[in-house]
Parts: sequence; structure tokens; C-alpha cells
Amino acid sequence: MVNILPNLLRPAVHRIGAAVMPKPRWPVLTLLLLTAVVAGFDSSAPSRAADQQFVTIGTGGVTGVYYPSGGATCKIVNASRAVHGVRCSVETTSGSIDNIDKIRSGEIDFGYVQSDWQSHAYHGTSAFETAGPFSDLRSVFSLHTEVATVVVRQDTGFQTFADLKQARISVGSKGSGSAASWHALISQLGWTATDQANLSGLKTSELAEALCSGSVDAYFVLIGHPAGLIEETQEKCAIRLIGIEGAAVDSLLEETSYYMPAVIPADLYNLDGPVNSFGVVATFVTSAKMPDAIVRTMVQALLDHFDSFKRLHPALSNLSLQDMAGHGMSAPLHPGALTLYRELGLVPADGTDGSD
Repeated sequence: MVNILPNLLRPAVHRIGAAVMPKPRWPVLTLLLLTAVVAGFDSSAPSRAADQQFVTIGTGGVTGVYYPSGGATCKIVNASRAVHGVRCSVETTSGSIDNIDKIRSGEIDFGYVQSDWQSHAYHGTSAFETAGPFSDLRSVFSLHTEVATVVVRQDTGFQTFADLKQARISVGSKGSGSAASWHALISQLGWTATDQANLSGLKTSELAEALCSGSVDAYFVLIGHPAGLIEETQEKCAIRLIGIEGAAVDSLLEETSYYMPAVIPADLYNLDGPVNSFGVVATFVTSAKMPDAIVRTMVQALLDHFDSFKRLHPALSNLSLQDMAGHGMSAPLHPGALTLYRELGLVPADGTDGSD
């Protein structure tokens, strides 16, 4: 159990990564770190199958943070399944909206979701207007900041976001939070259908090759930094990151609580200068139907191995317990998580649940 709780520091502008990072391939490094996370764990004989409760986590593309985070969570939980009887597996999905839809339908039990789409799902707005409010959606914990990121080749003439009108841009696959966030941004800019006639929805694994081969002019993602996707692209061709700022972004920040200003430091990717943008928070959610004991088991396992979990990916390095327990969440905390957070003093014991 964690005894010392770090102080909560929530700057107005989130600086993603503070040090110059080495240049490994994150997918490879992630496999090594996943092994380290569970090193030394006592994986004693499992419970009888009839005693086990199986849960599935919806993640995202393999080059992002969702996938390794889900994998590490399941490895930690499964290592002690003989004690608590919960067995966890990971499913690769298209991302936030796909995960929410699958939790609502009961196809998966937990999922990683951008904070903006958590809010829209809970309230039944934007992409969830037809489906209506998902009143049973429950928050479990928050993770890192995900930054709206635009990548172009160095040898192109695209210098500002406005230059991308009518460009061939991959904005994310259907069901991804990136694609939905792109359309939310463009609605603020007033771009026409003609301006977006050349959009595509490539998978994350296809982006580096598509950009460097000239199949697309740019790609747009919401992603935690430093990102394996960006480094993979840099290995194939010289690139530039374009900032997203101005009146449209200011309007988004003023109108919503789930968007925040964010900066990608130049030293993360040896850029010419820092890149200004906006971002959201990655959150972990479930349904109100999920038993309290299972949710508590999932959260307790991460808290017991919190330092190992943070070392999984550089985007998680600044994660604090206070932010994990309440930052960027619109849906109420699940009672299984809320009770544990109150015991640790991470959320008030005055009836509030940590959500915005």
C-alpha cells in the first residue's frame, strides 16, 4: 500500500516530458518494461476456473500508450489472481469511442477513453447524441495528457495549421477519439466539406509509412508524448510538427472543461522549437454494473505497483496519485474506486466523487 502521497501540482499548461529522451523503438522497449513490471511477482497456482471472474480491457493502437498500459494492468492483476480471483485480458480496439460503445453493449468491461469523449458519452452529446446519455458510465482513474499532434514531412510547404485546408490528412480510424476530436476542432474553424474532401482514416500502424511515402500529406493524432509513432516516423523520413493554436483553440478551451493547453517540448524529438497545441486526459472507465470488488481489485493492484507502472512509458512518468484519482473525469467515480481513494485521502470524504 502506498503510504506517502505526492503533492498535487496541476499547471495551467501541461509540458509533456521534461528531459531529452533516448531514441529507442518504444514498441520494443515496452515489451522489456512489461516484463520488468511483473518481475519478482509471486504468480502462485491459479484459482479454479469456476472461482475466477474474467474481465476485458479495451485499449487502442499498439504504438500508443493505451495498449501497453492495458497490458501492464492485466499482468499486474493476473499475477495475484490466485488471491482475488480476477483474471484480466486486453483487446486492441479503434480507441475511445469504440471502447465506450463496447462497454455500453457489454462487449468489454473496461476501456481507455479520452476525457472529452468520456464527457460526451456521459451526457449524450456530440458523437453520442443519437445513442443518448450513457448514465451508467463510471470513471476509474486518469492517466497522462494526450496532445493534439499534426505531423508533416519536412520537405513540404505546410507551415501552419491553416495551410492544411484541402490537404490529404489521416485524422484517425472510425471509432477513434482522434477522429472525433478532429471534427470538433474543425467545427470551430468553419472549414467546409471541400476543405476536408481529402481526409482518410488510416490505422495508427499505417501512418508512418503513409506519410513518408507521400500517400498522405499529414496525420493528426491525440497521443501521449514521447510517442513511439513519432519516433517511428522520424526513422523513415524527416518530419515537422505543426502547432494548433489561435482563436479556434481558445474557443474550445473556454467552452469545455476537458480540453487544456499543452506544449510538446522541442527536445523530445529534436525539433526546431516547442510546439503549442491543446490536449485531453486519458481516462480508464467502466460501467456502473461492474461489481465494486472487481474495480477495487484493479485499482489496488496498480497502486501496489505504482512506481513500476509509471516506468512503463515516459508519458506516464509525471503521473501522481492525486491526478490518477480525479483529474479530467466527467463521469462519477465507480464506488469500488471511490471507496479506496477515500481511504487513501485522495478524494474528499464529504460526498464528492472526484469528477468534474
